[in-house]
Amino acid sequence: MKSRVFVSFDYDNDAVLKEFLIGQAKHLDSPFWIADWSIKVASPGWKEEARRRIRACDVVAVICGEHTNTAVGVDVEIRTAQEEAIPYFLLKGYKEAICVKPKAAKATDKIYNWTWSNLKILIGGGR
Repeated sequence: MKSRVFVSFDYDNDAVLKEFLIGQAKHLDSPFWIADWSIKVASPGWKEEARRRIRACDVVAVICGEHTNTAVGVDVEIRTAQEEAIPYFLLKGYKEAICVKPKAAKATDKIYNWTWSNLKILIGGGR
């Protein structure tokens, strides 16, 4: 059975990275599918809606870019995953850039290189 993945990313700077991950989920040997539930407009109830969507997933993939530490939505989503005990992992969005952790990430959270083999391991629970 494929894992359902919620993708957390800096909507203002890294939306294209989410599209890349969705593309990888379409591979025939993909062990996951993307619950493309990004909340594009911050409504008054967006935090509770994000919580509901994260609860419905098996894992949260946090794509880290150069400005992820300033993305308020990413911090809320990570805190929600932590509160709901939904596993998450940090993925380096750009090979040649300095990618930063979100503020809500734990000091022990590692940013993993974005490779197909790493994705399979991370989604399978290996971290």
